[in-house]
Amino acid sequence: MHAIIAQHTGGPEVLEYTDAAPPQPGPGQLRFRVAATGVNFIETYQRQGIYPLPFPWTPGAEASGVVDAVGEGVTGFSVGDRIATAEGSSCYAEFALVDADQALPVPDALDLETAAALPLQGMTAHYLVTSSFPAGPDTTALVHAGAGGVGLLLIQLLKARGARVITTVSTPEKAELARGAGADLVAGYEDFTRQARGFTDGRGVDVVYDGVGRDTFDGSLASLRVRGTLVLFGAASGPVPPVDPQRLNSSGSLFLTRPTLGHHLLDAEERRWRSSEVFGAAAAGELTVRIGARYPLSRAADAHRDLAARRTTGKVLLVPDAS
Repeated sequence: MHAIIAQHTGGPEVLEYTDAAPPQPGPGQLRFRVAATGVNFIETYQRQGIYPLPFPWTPGAEASGVVDAVGEGVTGFSVGDRIATAEGSSCYAEFALVDADQALPVPDALDLETAAALPLQGMTAHYLVTSSFPAGPDTTALVHAGAGGVGLLLIQLLKARGARVITTVSTPEKAELARGAGADLVAGYEDFTRQARGFTDGRGVDVVYDGVGRDTFDGSLASLRVRGTLVLFGAASGPVPPVDPQRLNSSGSLFLTRPTLGHHLLDAEERRWRSSEVFGAAAAGELTVRIGARYPLSRAADAHRDLAARRTTGKVLLVPDAS
């Protein structure tokens, strides 16, 4: 098979397209022929060595495909089943492995490319609106980076729950994408606090979903109502400096949480619940998934360059090279 292998840390050029032996499923594992792989920012950090990993290394945890081998002791899956995962192993390849309890069944009505675009960002958006701050018809939310992969899904899930949504974007083109997803107000990063306050008649929003981090954190706190909640789920602009808890008191008895997806996928039952709701909404046409770019697997380095340079919107996928 072909796979992307990095022999050491470095820039995108270390991602080499090469021959490799297909992985063999161990007990409790599935092997699947990869239909599409999701490209995520964390892989650019791993490639650079920000998160230490053993090398040689093949990136990728998010993918979809068709099961072609089943390890010992696996029940509930068979060869030919269509699956996706956010927790696979070395998915920048033509074949990959996943533990069976981390495999997500893909409904027949959902194509495999869309299924590959949904696990990480879709289940992140799902836990944000169902668990971190359960949104409803009385909720006014501020969503940062509304044209990003999580942002576009998050806006749609919030609107489906009846919430009012303000979002931030950096360009007119991204503003149109956010409006298309249902945002009620699209703001620039330079004045989003003022606009959020104006939109709520000075009260402030109930919740801010902030995946940007350092550059938006102070403004996010300033946008909240008394006893509002800041859900800080990412740090695209860099990590937030240490916070004095007294700031939460003086700003209105605010709540601050820093969740992560792994803590919201604690067992197979929780994975199935979140994925089935997200996949089901997409299959029914109730959730639009924007695939912003597709690259052949051999061009994984180009995908990393464009993602890091913010030249993409929505989800970036790798697909097998034409044979």
